[in-house]
Amino acid sequence: MEYRQLGGSGLRVSALSLGTMTFGGRGVFAMTGAVDVTEGRRMVDTALAAGVNLIDTADVYSEGASEEIVGEVLQGRRDDVLVATKARFTMGPGPNDAGLSRHHLVRACEASLRRLRTDYIDLYQVHQWDGQTPVEETMAALDDLVRSGKVRYVGCSNFSAWHVMKSLAASSREHLTRYVSQQIHYSLQTRDVERELLPMAVDQGLGVLVWSPLAGGLLSGKYRRGVQPPEGSRHLTEWSEPPVPDEGQLYDIVDALVEIGSTHGVSAAQVALAWLLRRPAVSSVIIGAKTQQQLEDNLAGASLTLTDEQVNRLERVSRPHLAYPYWHQAAAAKERLSAADLALLRQYLS
Repeated sequence: MEYRQLGGSGLRVSALSLGTMTFGGRGVFAMTGAVDVTEGRRMVDTALAAGVNLIDTADVYSEGASEEIVGEVLQGRRDDVLVATKARFTMGPGPNDAGLSRHHLVRACEASLRRLRTDYIDLYQVHQWDGQTPVEETMAALDDLVRSGKVRYVGCSNFSAWHVMKSLAASSREHLTRYVSQQIHYSLQTRDVERELLPMAVDQGLGVLVWSPLAGGLLSGKYRRGVQPPEGSRHLTEWSEPPVPDEGQLYDIVDALVEIGSTHGVSAAQVALAWLLRRPAVSSVIIGAKTQQQLEDNLAGASLTLTDEQVNRLERVSRPHLAYPYWHQAAAAKERLSAADLALLRQYLS
């Protein structure tokens, strides 16, 4: 397993990390999986044996059950593992049971610590933007949690680039703890983040944690053109995360993944993960699984090396439309582009 710096911090995280949204099986998250304590322990054992050192969860996953399972299975080995969790979404009926206010963040952190059975969280992430709470309040609350020893690093998730920059500016202006990472949705099927979020990560020294790298299973190889989706599948039906704006392109991408996988004797999923691990600023790709077999297959993606030709084929078949002002920059500013600019534009200049 390769270990990478988490942005500009000194923390090293495994190239693949274990996501636990499938743990618990409560509420709406039952659609993603229902891994119990016994199976969760087996999955964590397998991940750690493969070199994974980061486990990602969130308070909202299965109404706290995911954190509870993670806390139970890590008893006796907590200090050997990095634990990341998140807060922002609704966790109760009250008017202050959601958001990024100081009130909610402090209470949410303390509740997560109890469920995780630990006295510190390695990476505490705000799970979504809150446009009604001043960023100064949010960043000051996170700074207090770091100074208290309850949290060691902080990150954000699902922010727009201007949301992140506004937060970083507040941290610099007020001399507060800075985000070291952003957790974002990124896959061959959904490359929107390449327009702003990846270049910003390169420029600002933020680590990137990727969630849903297989587009919720769409890139696993089981969704094929002209073939009925597997029984019990949630995609291409009423489930809209991630959106599929171009079903034809999706199947073109899957065809390429399957063909490349066959040349290596591996699954389409492993090819999709290997492609992401070559992208700019990516510190770790978060893999989740409903079954032990899925987990073991995904973990093997860390050791797959694609040829440049294969990487270029995947890039071409999944390439998004270049929006303004980027097409103009590619045409008129290519002699004055930075590393951050090239995180997006390099593939359009060749």
